[in-house]
Amino acid sequence: MTNISDKDRVWIFDTTLRDGEQSPGATMTYSEKLEIAGLLDDMGVDIIEAGFPIASEGDFKAVSDIAKNSKDSVICGLSRAMFGDIDRAWDAIKHARQPRIHTFIGTSPLHRAIPDLTMDEMAERIHDTVTHARNLCEDVQWSPMDATRTEWDYLARVVEIAIKAGASTINIPDTVGYTAPNESAELIRRLIAEVPGADEVIFATHCHNDLGLATANSLASVEGGARQIECTINGLGERAGNTALEEVVMALKVRNDIMPWTTGIDTTKIMNISRRVATVSGFEVQFNKAIVGKNAFAHESGIHQDGMLKNAETFEIMRPEDVGLTETNIVMGKHSGRAALRSKLGDLGFDLGDNQLKDVFVRFKELADRKKEIYDDDLIALMKTGEDAGSDRLKLKSLQVVCGTNGPAKAELVMEVDGIESSTIQTGDGPVDASFNAVKALFPHNTRLQLYQVNAVTEGTDAQATVSVRMEEDGRIVMGQSADTDTVVASVRAYVNALNRLIVKREKTAPGNDTREVSYKDVS
Repeated sequence: MTNISDKDRVWIFDTTLRDGEQSPGATMTYSEKLEIAGLLDDMGVDIIEAGFPIASEGDFKAVSDIAKNSKDSVICGLSRAMFGDIDRAWDAIKHARQPRIHTFIGTSPLHRAIPDLTMDEMAERIHDTVTHARNLCEDVQWSPMDATRTEWDYLARVVEIAIKAGASTINIPDTVGYTAPNESAELIRRLIAEVPGADEVIFATHCHNDLGLATANSLASVEGGARQIECTINGLGERAGNTALEEVVMALKVRNDIMPWTTGIDTTKIMNISRRVATVSGFEVQFNKAIVGKNAFAHESGIHQDGMLKNAETFEIMRPEDVGLTETNIVMGKHSGRAALRSKLGDLGFDLGDNQLKDVFVRFKELADRKKEIYDDDLIALMKTGEDAGSDRLKLKSLQVVCGTNGPAKAELVMEVDGIESSTIQTGDGPVDASFNAVKALFPHNTRLQLYQVNAVTEGTDAQATVSVRMEEDGRIVMGQSADTDTVVASVRAYVNALNRLIVKREKTAPGNDTREVSYKDVS
């Protein structure tokens, strides 16, 4: 549990597995959630919001098993201000070494209208539900959703009620990214100064990035007295995302001269978990993203390059190794052995068992035969490509494409569907369109392609291409990714990968399966 007496400490509350996963298309599998939770625990995250247990049986199981496997982190489950939600959250987290229930309700005029409660009725519900949570769990966090657009008098009133009912952490969410840094600081400062009992609890800040101010607002809130920052890896989250963990942590570390607070984060593990979250969520990190972007430590200008050669501090305010970044270098090739591959992948944050290494080594050799120089980023892409191997109902067996200036492109595809091989020849407006049409012919579906994105992993005409595909069917959104030196092959593999994920989602939401999807309309 967080300690109010440690005034110089800022507690890091990571909600990648809950708020981050709410990004359309960012849904993670059970095993991916457990993996990310383990990485968060290892890097020193204080509180992990593992999910929303009432949302589905799958979410409940993931939260429950994360709680059982946790080592040092507090494991938190989210719940609405409803007894059933709170009970479900407690059942999921109760086996954690340090469990926390996080319950919330929307308090702004817009959000009060959703459950159709008067101010007095909502105040009573807050008292009753926080009390109920506190009777189950010693560590309770409460949030007034859309706090920054809630009337001051009412916000102060309900915060006092939550504190008296037993909440030990009060989170002040800027749910829609509306506020500005000076407002964020003043709101926290005023709550601490004017609400009875506020000096005995931890105040937290939860900011969204709709105006690009999430990091600034979070740091301003700390200046105002907040001692817990809610954030996600890579800033993943709904709409424009949440406060990025790597940004606030490194800001506090680099500018400790003016922000004299510390965190418990091992910053050398930032780059590895950033890459893993990008992979499992399907959301690539933009090249110019602070701290973890591909260009964050790249220098192209002649003046910058000259300065860097003479003194790295000329144009870098932190060292790449501070965030776990190793310089991309050319050391792997077709003559490299398994021991060298295991060591290099270990440096990049991948810990492989013998069987997994055997599979990766085969694919590494295949890549080395096609590519003269193997970069770190090539190896990371190679790991991405093999992650779903062995569990797919659809498998690409072979693809031949004919395209050019004369006539439509033609794709000849052989694909395995539930163990049965089929083939087809289809045409299309270009090689990718023809190939996707061939996949549709062998596995009919009515999905809508929302995103098709190609990125070169490294430089050169033999570079691998990483292809990301996002598709939607009846509200189900899935992502697929793959990498290959052949862009069309990578495209089809990404497309098939997304379809395999869609099949899993179809099965989970089939009639008779209890997905227990919830919405605010259920609040009554």
